[in-house]
Amino acid sequence: MAKLLFASAKGCPCGFYGSGDQRECTCTPQQIQKYRSKLSGPLLDRIDLHLEVPRVPVTLQERPQAESSEGIRRRGEAERGVKCERYRHRPGAPFNSAMNGEELRRYAGLDREGRKLLQLAFETLGLSARAYNRIVKVARTIADLAGSEQIEAAHVAEAIRYRALDRGVLG
Repeated sequence: MAKLLFASAKGCPCGFYGSGDQRECTCTPQQIQKYRSKLSGPLLDRIDLHLEVPRVPVTLQERPQAESSEGIRRRGEAERGVKCERYRHRPGAPFNSAMNGEELRRYAGLDREGRKLLQLAFETLGLSARAYNRIVKVARTIADLAGSEQIEAAHVAEAIRYRALDRGVLG
């Protein structure tokens, strides 16, 4: 069973640091550091996706046409079918997040550019081995949604973007 964790990781105790709105943060650097230190590295390593969701401005302008809900549903069902076939040997857990080391080597091979990009991210962000594996698993899912057998650099780049907390964007 997939587990979801939704958490609010405000940048500081007052909630305005890095919020992008017109308000000013009133916290001292020491208060911000103390507040952010509550999220430990080992805890963050266990969370697959870290996303920064900015405040959405209220506008009455027409938005560009996005993919329909039906299209998203069809794409998700197709991706689920690929995973069910790939992991038919463990039908109770047909998820990329459940891949073990052998399955990572077998099903989550990166192309050359993807490996170079992940190595660069690993070195510059100081990622742990657990974070490395989580990024590869998320990249496998992104590739599946794109209908790609091979994990490409674009899939790796998107998976890295979902690790905002590792990059210090949120804390």
